[in-house]
Amino acid sequence: MENRNYQLIAVGELLVDLIGHEVANSLFDTRDYHRYQGGSPANMAANMARLGNKAALVACVGDDNLGTYLTQRVGEAGVDTQFIARDPEAPSSIVIVSRTKGTPDFIAYREADRMIRPEHIPDTLLAQASIFHTTCFALSRQPAQDAIVDAAQRACKAGCQVSIDANYAPTIWPDREGAKRILKSYCSANALVKLSEDDAARLYGSPQTPERIIGDFHDMGAALVCLTLGGDGSWVSYDYGKEKVRIQAKPIEVIDATGAGDAYWAGFLTAWIGGRTPEQCAHAAAWVAEQKLTRKGPLPTGLQLP
Repeated sequence: MENRNYQLIAVGELLVDLIGHEVANSLFDTRDYHRYQGGSPANMAANMARLGNKAALVACVGDDNLGTYLTQRVGEAGVDTQFIARDPEAPSSIVIVSRTKGTPDFIAYREADRMIRPEHIPDTLLAQASIFHTTCFALSRQPAQDAIVDAAQRACKAGCQVSIDANYAPTIWPDREGAKRILKSYCSANALVKLSEDDAARLYGSPQTPERIIGDFHDMGAALVCLTLGGDGSWVSYDYGKEKVRIQAKPIEVIDATGAGDAYWAGFLTAWIGGRTPEQCAHAAAWVAEQKLTRKGPLPTGLQLP
């Protein structure tokens, strides 16, 4: 993987986030919004670029001014944007998000982001990547769902490490059992999986023990599972569940939790590419997440892992 052109290819949603200007409990309490480039895969690619990696984004936006804005913003973060397609009919997608110290309240208006097709993810691109990454959000709608699952299998055969942020939300993907089937198909490509306790509770419909969550994802085929526990740290289970380590978190003052999960996983994957152990990757991930949690706005460019 050291000789590949891209450390990361992120595939999935690139959209406009309208984020509450002030901290609020929900969208009901939010009055004013600011416009940001959003979408977890896009943010992952941007964070990887800020950490010194070469990253590309495969996404679809509308053939409109918001699509132009989104592509421009991602490019400014250092991400290769040549694989961002423009749909001639579907407008760019929008998500309205509350600003919060916990899990944000949001409403998604899905349009162009779901129009990713197989031709957008050719084998020639996969052969250039060290890591192929996506999200539950991206997998929740067709035609992107089939295109991304197929590309993950092709990526695995091409020697590319498959990764997913299993950020399941029933408001985005109401069919839980269907979501589990698609996750199994994706994870069977020896995936590295990141999810939070909140993600898991939404996926199962109720809180579950870390042992069950981790065990189920290994049963799906995941090679490594990172379960984040908020202020309580994380569990990292690797070698298909044969090894497990608990990482404790240090107390910090949270300024803004928006995007912390993407920052965490960017730190983890950057350390992974650098040849660190899973435990070392988790410590690096926690450090990068801390840089995001303690400030408003994106991660600063040029961060070096400790």
